[in-house]
Amino acid sequence: MHSVSQIDTVIRALSDPTRRIIFERVVGKSEMTVGELTDGSGVTQGAISQHLKHLKQAGLVAERPAGRKVYYRATPDGLQPLADWICHYDVFWRDRFNALRSLLKEIDQ
Repeated sequence: MHSVSQIDTVIRALSDPTRRIIFERVVGKSEMTVGELTDGSGVTQGAISQHLKHLKQAGLVAERPAGRKVYYRATPDGLQPLADWICHYDVFWRDRFNALRSLLKEIDQ
């Protein structure tokens, strides 16, 4: 299991709707620049850069400098702490849904 701070960092990064949109846009492309992310977003370039900083700290994006531009790509492994945390509770939810299914079957009879 990952440390609480790793999970918190990922959750905190994705808790912001703008960061989720940025992450989803980057996931949809192989790489994107800050300028490409800014175009049509209604968010300033400085704000996009700050959001990318948080996503990078959470391990959700990586950057590749190329001359005057920096290209960002998604790093899906960054979601692993969150996925592992959710899987940890899988048994809990599976048991509850099985109990609910049984109860609903009893009610229908």
